[in-house]
Amino acid sequence: MKATADAASADPACCVLIPCLNEARAIRGVIASVLALGYPVMVVDDGSDDGTPNIVAALPVTLIRHPQRRGKGEALRTGFRAALKHGYDGVVSMDGDGQHVAEDIPRLLAAARRYPNHIVSGARLRHRERQPNYRRRANDFADWGISWAAGQCLVDTQCGQRYYPRAALELADIKSGGFAFETDILIEAALQRGVRVASVPIESRYLGDMRLSHFRPVRDFSRITARVVWRILRAGLMRDHLRQIRDQQPLIYDPEHETDAHG
Repeated sequence: MKATADAASADPACCVLIPCLNEARAIRGVIASVLALGYPVMVVDDGSDDGTPNIVAALPVTLIRHPQRRGKGEALRTGFRAALKHGYDGVVSMDGDGQHVAEDIPRLLAAARRYPNHIVSGARLRHRERQPNYRRRANDFADWGISWAAGQCLVDTQCGQRYYPRAALELADIKSGGFAFETDILIEAALQRGVRVASVPIESRYLGDMRLSHFRPVRDFSRITARVVWRILRAGLMRDHLRQIRDQQPLIYDPEHETDAHG
């Protein structure tokens, strides 16, 4: 899908942010697919040692390097700060392993235009049966807990392909790390800035020859769960949030069919 001139002119001023670690097999193709749509690209390399930085440096993108591995959360944090410094009003994040595709970026930005000051998240709802059963169950549990903490009904809170508006970028200094940063930003953007979340259906991509994810299910889900539980307990159980999400449906917008469902 090509971004049309009319749509591009209406898009918020944003770049595509790609945090990566040892993605030499896929990173060139991922970046090339984004550049083909005309979006500026910022890559934060988190201490790769497989040649990824050399591949990225040869492309017309902004490259920021961590000399040592600091985790995906820190890579996103670095990218958020850099995006603000460069004057962007938002970023679209996507992984460098090929799991996310550039063709979904215009769809995320279409939702961002429709719902200003929202985080817009890809939701792996298409062909959801491709997801391993243990991941689907864990994701459903995470969705419920994060919805409770954020006070809004959310879906697929573990997808890393998102549009973040400036209000979310300005929360780069929240205390968090690793994969939990992507959870914390949803919660803190809602609680501190009143930022809500809209979701756009995307494909579930788990098959093929992509490299093994850096996400470690037991360790990382345990950390995410612990942080969410801590946040809820710290705020006094947030009973009003629990009542809210019982009566809501997630806000899902499909730009191709101009349909949405409001929570």
